[in-house]
Amino acid sequence: MSVTGIVLCGGQSMRMGQDKGAMPFGNETMRERVVRIVGQVATDVIIVGRRDQQGITIHDPVEHQGPLAGIAAGLAASTTDLNVIVACDMPLVRAAVLQRLIDAIGDADIAVAVVDGHAGALCGVYRSRVAPAAQALLDSGERRVMALLDRVTTKRVDAATFADIDPNLESFLSVDTADKYQAALSKMLPSDQAT
Repeated sequence: MSVTGIVLCGGQSMRMGQDKGAMPFGNETMRERVVRIVGQVATDVIIVGRRDQQGITIHDPVEHQGPLAGIAAGLAASTTDLNVIVACDMPLVRAAVLQRLIDAIGDADIAVAVVDGHAGALCGVYRSRVAPAAQALLDSGERRVMALLDRVTTKRVDAATFADIDPNLESFLSVDTADKYQAALSKMLPSDQAT
């Protein structure tokens, strides 16, 4: 089964103060790391971002509309039914977690993990068929990814499902501040480095 990876890099990084994806994480950038990990479960990886960013596969058609716009653009560009979507500021994501979400989707449109009562919409599996629903929301002025999850059939997977492969649920940590960045760096194992 072919799966496309979609890595979202178009955020303004206002809390971090610089392009999060370009920040070093071990001997690669956060973006490179997430692309590499997503590539372990995907046959192709699309990188969605702003026009001023380097290494982007496709650009947000209209910038500064948030991750929903990136999701819509990525899904529209995908040539497979299933797509693993991960934000570039989630460098501790594990390929095994992504594979488990792929395995869990069943007939649903989207599969996401529920961590601390919140659906992790920026680390999930989306079917390409939800692209029109995402675009319709954007056209109506809606920018929240949660609105898409509420509009289509979404399988919400309890975090306990991942306890054996990611006991601290680090896959779902978003590194959007300097403190979180330093904390994430301290959790990276030497074996986690790109070769």
